[in-house]
Amino acid sequence: MMLALLLFAVLGEWLQPGIISQAPGAMVVRAERSYKDAPANTIGQLLLALFRIGCLAMGICLCLEPEGRFSFVSFAVVCGLIFGVLMVKMLCNVLLNYTFEISRLFAGPYELYANIATLTCLVLYPALLLTMHFGTVTSHRHVLAGATVLFLALWAYRSFRLFVISPKAMGYWALYIGTLEILPLGALYFLSEKTLSLL
Repeated sequence: MMLALLLFAVLGEWLQPGIISQAPGAMVVRAERSYKDAPANTIGQLLLALFRIGCLAMGICLCLEPEGRFSFVSFAVVCGLIFGVLMVKMLCNVLLNYTFEISRLFAGPYELYANIATLTCLVLYPALLLTMHFGTVTSHRHVLAGATVLFLALWAYRSFRLFVISPKAMGYWALYIGTLEILPLGALYFLSEKTLSLL
């Protein structure tokens, strides 16, 4: 399964040059990917999304399965849960956008969000490989927790620079991070734990 995830990432980069190799540059530019002038390739972006979902699902499965053993059924279920949580989160973002009419503010951050998720998974993937061969369930949990903190820290830093332009905006930003970033990740882990305990 890890080889399949690596193949998704390599094919994604091949079909959409720069989608992975230039993701770290997102931390120093305003919001846009530097490969923006390249022709968009939906399949390449889909493959990279599968890579990100697969990395997160693998990390959760290794944390929750007894002794870190891999089960394809558990992996598929967690992938489905991640997809479901992402859909709910996207609907919440659309509702937020519709309610407050901030479409111009959210146009750039969607690209930036994908870049940061890609960057986090590029760190998570080799860490998972190492813990699969040399680690324990505890080390899997440390790796997943570290990747989560890295993602939240990078996204909080970049979104703060994008959204916070006044003291009042800081409250909205903190509310956004808590409800649409931290809460979905916690809900995903909780749902995965309850679902896998029933399998």
